[in-house]
Amino acid sequence: MTTTMSKHQEFLQLLDPSGERIPSADYDAVIADVDGPALLALYRDMVVIRRIDLEATALQRQGELALWPPLLGQEAAQIGSGRALRADDFVFSSYREHGVAFTRGVTPVDLVRVWRGVTASGWDPYTVGMATPQVIIGAQALHATGYAMGIRRDGADSVAVVYFGDGATSEGDVSEAMVFAASFQAPVVFFCQNNQWAISEPVGLQSPGTLADRPTGFGIPSLRIDGNDVLAVHAATRTALARARAGDGPTFIEAVTYRMGPHTTADDPTRYRDPADLESWHARDPIARLAAHLRSTGVLTDEAEERVQRAATAAAAELRAGCLALADPEPLTMFDEVYAEPHPELERQRAEYADYLAGFDDSDTHIDIHIDTHDDGGAR
Repeated sequence: MTTTMSKHQEFLQLLDPSGERIPSADYDAVIADVDGPALLALYRDMVVIRRIDLEATALQRQGELALWPPLLGQEAAQIGSGRALRADDFVFSSYREHGVAFTRGVTPVDLVRVWRGVTASGWDPYTVGMATPQVIIGAQALHATGYAMGIRRDGADSVAVVYFGDGATSEGDVSEAMVFAASFQAPVVFFCQNNQWAISEPVGLQSPGTLADRPTGFGIPSLRIDGNDVLAVHAATRTALARARAGDGPTFIEAVTYRMGPHTTADDPTRYRDPADLESWHARDPIARLAAHLRSTGVLTDEAEERVQRAATAAAAELRAGCLALADPEPLTMFDEVYAEPHPELERQRAEYADYLAGFDDSDTHIDIHIDTHDDGGAR
């Protein structure tokens, strides 16, 4: 199922950078139901998540978050794919998929809980059908493949979808995941957001060819798409999902996009990135592209734009208020819910940490510490 395109087109594109619709004999039928109102909804999602992302970046700069990995420029790749999923599909992501999480029902404040340092997990995975972000590069590919193998054993037609960046394709975990996925025909979609940079390493340094060429060596068909074209992303994701639901196994999608911001707020991309490159990609902005298309078709009126902007402003306000209202947890709660059953080693560590905290107790500071004691007098 490797995409076949003309020699002048390097990837699947249904909306060009100016917003003009490009007909496709292969994919027009896949998105026949994506009419004006549906496209407007995708536009709204992209504007809202960009505003949330910018607000989170501002919160980090103001000292309210320890770190934040921006998604600026990757809105189409995330919203277009996320909105193609069913409620019973399950997502495994890296730390940058805030847009995908938004489509799964994760609230703005839940996106920042981990980055504020008040919890080890921002949301309940089973409530939204999405695992909390994986920081270890590429590890989530193995998790998704294992989950997909379970889906197949259960005889269900749901799909596991894993998101990772171009840098992760050089990790062993991703290759191992593709070996298992191909061998067991697991219903998993490998969604690679090629944003051109693995921190400061350009994608051309780690891959002389396209990333979409790699999975064919594992026997996995691939699609290479314009990741800044929300319509192409939506069509490709639907195609891959349908293939998995039909029992035809995994698909690899390379969404060619660009990280317009830093790798994280601890990064300075001006040290390694050519400003001319950034300017070139600004001309391919995914939100401006869809806006141009919607205006040309009369769907995006001034009134509709105002509604979208109000929604974005409200989401940013909700994020800021929710973030600032987050309370620091009690120190000893870090030991809660680590294991399903009592664990002696964990109980020992908890007791030692309680003693350590008690050493700071004085007239100015008081920490309430509750330690359960056994009949033998041991601390717990």
